[in-house]
Amino acid sequence: MSNQEERPPAQTGEVKGRRRRPLVGVSFKMYFDLPRTQSYMDQSLEEVSNLLDRLVDPPQVFFVPDFVTLSTVRSKLDSRVASLPGGSACSSSSLLLGAQDTHHEDSGAFTGEVSPKVLRQVGCDLVEIGHAERRSMFGEDDSKVSLKAAAICRNSMIPLVCVGELTRSEDVGRVVDECWSQIGPVLESIPDDSELILAYEPVWAIGKQQPASPDYVVAVTTEIRRRCVQLHAKPDHLVRILYGGSAGPGIFEKLKQGVDGLFLGRFAHDPKALAETVKEVGRGLKPQD
Repeated sequence: MSNQEERPPAQTGEVKGRRRRPLVGVSFKMYFDLPRTQSYMDQSLEEVSNLLDRLVDPPQVFFVPDFVTLSTVRSKLDSRVASLPGGSACSSSSLLLGAQDTHHEDSGAFTGEVSPKVLRQVGCDLVEIGHAERRSMFGEDDSKVSLKAAAICRNSMIPLVCVGELTRSEDVGRVVDECWSQIGPVLESIPDDSELILAYEPVWAIGKQQPASPDYVVAVTTEIRRRCVQLHAKPDHLVRILYGGSAGPGIFEKLKQGVDGLFLGRFAHDPKALAETVKEVGRGLKPQD
């Protein structure tokens, strides 16, 4: 399928009924140039595609490059899947493409912006919005993020919404209230049957050597999930929560009671580190391995 052709709707996280499928993603931000992107994708796909068939619970894996290399990455994902035998756990629903942002309108006089319609046409499955850097550097607020979420769903993609509190607090209720001010408008703006991915990234933990403590993260994400289901009646299987604040090796095992996977940054810019994380989130190798 060419990049210009209409692609089917983004694959859902549902497998085996209404179970949330684990998920691992990596954002390139603006760290990679074109040769680095190509090299990274070649190495990462070699590592990950050879691993998925061997895992107890293979996760979906998504890559979020810059806008210029979206087509390049889409082509590499498609080529990798096409080269594998039928029945492989590494399929088009296992390797996903994400974009780092979008405009909330499909077309118009918006110089320098990127249309969600075009993102879907190029083959994006999900779109990251609301990152702390976008909020602080470009003044994006909860209202604008909710408009973008609606546009993403309208174009058959999945919103990946970054949420998190600015400062650490031991008062879980206060932390969740701050996160809910970011989540609530999104839930109001998207259809009830749309899938949603929340990346919980405490702003104070981004880029730090140590992530938030496991007890802290699990308490916050558990309450966020409860509110999504009980206060907004969002079906539990349609909301996946990732942790993304300085996430690294060994952290998922400590967080798995509260999150469905990890959203990685510079740590996963090493393809082998990404593969190790995929292995961890996928519950390790099957016994015969």
